[in-house]
Amino acid sequence: MISSVIYFVLWFLIWSALRRPRDAQDLVLGILVSLFITFMTKDLAAQTGEKKDLKRYSPLAMLKRAAWFLYYIFVFLWECLKANVDVAYRVLHPDMPIRPGTVKVKVGLRSDIGLTFLANSITLTPGTTSVDIDKEKGYLYVHWIYVRGDYASGIVKLPVVEKFESILKRIFE
Repeated sequence: MISSVIYFVLWFLIWSALRRPRDAQDLVLGILVSLFITFMTKDLAAQTGEKKDLKRYSPLAMLKRAAWFLYYIFVFLWECLKANVDVAYRVLHPDMPIRPGTVKVKVGLRSDIGLTFLANSITLTPGTTSVDIDKEKGYLYVHWIYVRGDYASGIVKLPVVEKFESILKRIFE
């Protein structure tokens, strides 16, 4: 139930920023949206940690995680915009500067939902596609449009993965 309240507060803040008039109809819509999101994500909350860890599920901790998620959305949109410009440049450049390859990236995320968010975020970013996840060894295999550095050694650092992973750790682990 506390998550419904947090979702409602976040919804209300975003809705207020986008639309000034706030009447009863807006509040009812916010309550319905918050309850729906709580219902749809109830299983996800159980997967993010042990239920015994009450500090993790405190209202303050959940509010911090929600704030990090909002920050993640902005970081993702920024990285997506940069990747769109980069891919457009590569497509329009006369020499078509591409160096495609599948690389192995070491990740520190352990939760299923954290890994899923990371893999989907990478796939949604133009120029990269998540191919496979090896959860036991902690590797993510990514097809990249322009592999920088020496990837023959096996493991590379993908800048977008590091940015996404550091924020997702604060949200899901």
